[in-house]
Parts: sequence; structure tokens; C-alpha cells
Amino acid sequence: MADLPWPIPPELRAEDPDLYYFNPYVDRPKIEWPDGARVAFWVAPNVEFYELHPPRGPARSSWFRPEPDVLHYGIRDYGNRVGFWRMADLLDELGITASISLNVAVLDHFPEIGKAMTDRGWELFSHGVYNTRYQYAMSEEQERGFIRHVAETIHRHSGQTLAGWLSPALTNTPRTMDLLAEEGIRYTLDLFHDDQPQPVKVRSGRLVSLPYSLETNDWTALHTTGGTPRQYAETIKAQFDQLYAEGAESGTVMCVPLHPWMIGYPHRIRPLAEALDYCMQHDGVWHATGREIAGWYLDHYHDAELSRLRGLAGDA
Repeated sequence: MADLPWPIPPELRAEDPDLYYFNPYVDRPKIEWPDGARVAFWVAPNVEFYELHPPRGPARSSWFRPEPDVLHYGIRDYGNRVGFWRMADLLDELGITASISLNVAVLDHFPEIGKAMTDRGWELFSHGVYNTRYQYAMSEEQERGFIRHVAETIHRHSGQTLAGWLSPALTNTPRTMDLLAEEGIRYTLDLFHDDQPQPVKVRSGRLVSLPYSLETNDWTALHTTGGTPRQYAETIKAQFDQLYAEGAESGTVMCVPLHPWMIGYPHRIRPLAEALDYCMQHDGVWHATGREIAGWYLDHYHDAELSRLRGLAGDA
């Protein structure tokens, strides 16, 4: 391959979503968590509702087979009927305060689940309304209304203000980040690009990208890659060990995303318990919610880091 010209002309540069600055993992300003913790550790179960007959979206079908897809509906319904409660008992046992990635329709369809979460003081953040309705092809007005509806629903049921956002089925539009910041959302989980919080480029306001790993997600570990519950537990431990070691130099973030309809089966719950307990028993671990981690970063690091990155990039 011939050598590229330098500097690389615009037409040859790699495409970039232009949602964040390139920020190498070395030579960054140090992040210090409360009480000198190495790792900010949070657990983010996805509590979801899937419609049996969802309206067809413009980009993809919601189900895998002709509707009504009773098989896959039933698998997900298991999560709300059984898996959620088994998972909640486990988190109580370990003293973990969850941050819930919530399809807010759950609050109206299953008020028992809503009460169980709010009684425990769990953070509720957005995973949309249904996990069968996506943000693809929404107009700016529709998407802003969607965000406001979710925020109002969470506040009505729990009294909480909405702080975080994970788009339903990981869908979003080119304007999602701008709208989140303008509506007062503090953090997004849609970018997947780092092991520390990072500023997001938005046209106004402030927004933090918080680490939310698909690698330690039970969907990826148990479904996509076909791993065993024991292998999933070992993955969590290995991820934690590396982030804990690196956290001695600058604070890292570890998230364990869960799905009650995946992890809530009897044969999967105890390996998860062992892995979460392993992480929680280390010194220097700040067990926090997504809201708390994003708030700490916004209060102590966001503005200075954004200014530094803008300067390095030559932005005004």
C-alpha cells in the first residue's frame, strides 16, 4: 500500500461520528473517585417490556418470527414474572443499589415491579418506553417529545428526575445527544467508547458518556457468544481485575449490565452472585449509581477536560 500523504486530506480521513474527541488512554488528567477509590462500580439491570404486536418500525422488525411470536415474548415475560424477583433478592443479599435501565411502560403494566424498585431506592433511568419501539426516523419534535414523556413517567411514578439514557434496543438518531443535553439529561450509555467518563459534544448544555460495557453484559456473554454462566462470572472478574489495577493510577468505571430474562434463571444466578460479591469485597471500590458517577464527573472534571480536548483539537 502506498504511503498516505501527510497531513491526510479531508477526503481520506476516517469517518467520525463527531460526538466526542479522540482522547488516548494515556496522558489524561487523573480522575479521583470519592475516598480515593480505584473503581466506580455500578450494576445496571435492564427492566424491559416487549409488545406482542408492536407497530412495525421503519428500520427493523421487533421480533424474529412471524407475529405473534409467543415463544420470544414468553422468554422476555419470564424476566418480569420470575427473573426480576430472583435478581432483586440477590442484589438485596449483596447490598447493591441498582441503576435500572427502564422501559417506562413497565411502570404502568406491572406496578408491582415499579413499587419494588422505588421501595429499594434504585435509580430509574431511561431505556425508552417499550423495547419494541425505536428512535430511528423520529423527527426532532417527536424525539424531544419522546424524551419528555419518559422523564415525566419516571417522575410521576417515583419522584425521581431523569438523569441517564440508554436508547431502546440501542437505537438513536444523529440529534439524540443534543436533545438529551437540552432536556437536562446528565449521562448517556449509547457510545461504548471508553473505560472512563468522557464529555460528549453537544450544541448546548452538558452531557457525559458513562462506560456501559457490552462485554460484561449478560446478553453478550450468555446469548451472543454462547458462554456458560461460569464463563460469564469469570469475564466479570477479569474485567474488574484489570480496571482495578489501572484504577490505581486514575479512576476507572465498571458496569455490569443485566437482563432479568437472561440472568434470572435458576442455573445462572449463583455464578453472578459470586462475581458481584468478588467485586464488592475489594477495598477501593466506590459502589455507586449511574447518577452519582456522572454527577461526580460533571462536578469535578467535565468542564476542564472538555476545554483541554477542545484546545488539543483546535476548536474554538
